[in-house]
Amino acid sequence: MAIKTILCIEDDRFIGEMYVRSLKKAGYEIDWMVGGNDGLIAARNKHYDLILLDVMLPERRGNEILDSLRGGGEDLIPDTKVIVLTNFEQDDESRMAMEHRADAYLIKAEITPRRLIALIESLS
Repeated sequence: MAIKTILCIEDDRFIGEMYVRSLKKAGYEIDWMVGGNDGLIAARNKHYDLILLDVMLPERRGNEILDSLRGGGEDLIPDTKVIVLTNFEQDDESRMAMEHRADAYLIKAEITPRRLIALIESLS
């Protein structure tokens, strides 16, 4: 499955704009939501090939969004890849729980747009 459509759920304006600009330039169709509630609604209402999900969001945290989409024994987005992006230091148990439900778990400070695009291409 080639990744073409991406939902970016990221509240940091600088980081969000950087991802959107880089991904559009690389040929992806991208929607960007800054709040957790809007991000969850978008993920439920439109099919995306990939979701870039920040952990620390206003209204609803990334782990809650991931639980809503892939938790409780029902995967509402079975054909969608999820990359969790964070700068928030989580305890090992929380991090491992998110890694188990996500396709990748990245520290934002360590990822450049070029590396992010390479990872997205490797998930296709």
